Amino acid sequence: MLYFSLGDFVIHPDKPDWGIGQVQSIVGMNVTVNFEHAGKQMINCNIIALNAAPRPTK
Repeated sequence: MLYFSLGDFVIHPDKPDWGIGQVQSIVGMNVTVNFEHAGKQMINCNIIALNAAPRPTK
């Protein structure tokens, strides 16, 4: 079960250099995230457990 929604901010636990990402779409356990330094990436949440991130302040 996923514990985030569209628009939430997340961090990839194995790729901290990707920066904070924002959830763009969720289809089943596949989540598309737009990361600061890696662009849009599709993450299979059956394999990778994304971590919640604080909302960036700008």
